[in-house]
Amino acid sequence: MVYGPVLIIVLVLLVATVRQVNQGHIGVKYRLGKYVGMREPGWRIVVPIFESMRKVDIRVKAVDVPDQEAITKDNISARINAVIYYRVVDADKAVNEVEDFRYAVSQLAQTTMRNVVGELELDQLLSERESASSRIREIVDKLTDPWGIKVENVELKDVTLPEEMKRVIGKQAEAERERRSVVIKAQGEVEAAENLSQAAGMLSANPGALHLRTLSTLNDLSSDQSNTVIFAIPVEILRAFEAFGRKDN
Repeated sequence: MVYGPVLIIVLVLLVATVRQVNQGHIGVKYRLGKYVGMREPGWRIVVPIFESMRKVDIRVKAVDVPDQEAITKDNISARINAVIYYRVVDADKAVNEVEDFRYAVSQLAQTTMRNVVGELELDQLLSERESASSRIREIVDKLTDPWGIKVENVELKDVTLPEEMKRVIGKQAEAERERRSVVIKAQGEVEAAENLSQAAGMLSANPGALHLRTLSTLNDLSSDQSNTVIFAIPVEILRAFEAFGRKDN
């Protein structure tokens, strides 16, 4: 009968001393408040009162960086937000070197976003978003190295501009489209003029070709009976008639 209470006490002690570290986590162990090492996933013995263990998630985390009000290099206000992907590579530093690494990474990302945006003009921010994201990742990754954090990626999600700035950008885009249309039309007119000049040179060099062209045009016009054609006789034909008249005389 004595074995019953003893067995219960043993089970209670086992439950109190055994800690399970799940896959994707790592245990940071302390003895009398002093760091003594990290423990891999599995069942680990932790002596009550004398020892303690803190479990740290070492999987990649995706954290939304809240909207930030930033001023671009050309003094335009914009609201930006992002997602930062990071993971703990050294649980010892992540737990012992910074009070709350999650909060610290989020705050650092917000500050870095504002600083990087301040180095860019609005056009650069909108057209080179990936470059800005890479710059933010490099800075945050370097500054979090002492915390045992590895920043995998940073993605800028949205860049929101004031309504008046959206209207200005819309007008600029419309003006650019009109400018391109005028340039394309002018280029087409230049090419058409060059082609007409070449055709005129060829026809003037070959009088017979001019007659054939005239006959071809008349044939096209005659296909529609509603057309009224006023035929102008080329000077070459009149000269030909004059030549025939002289021969007859």
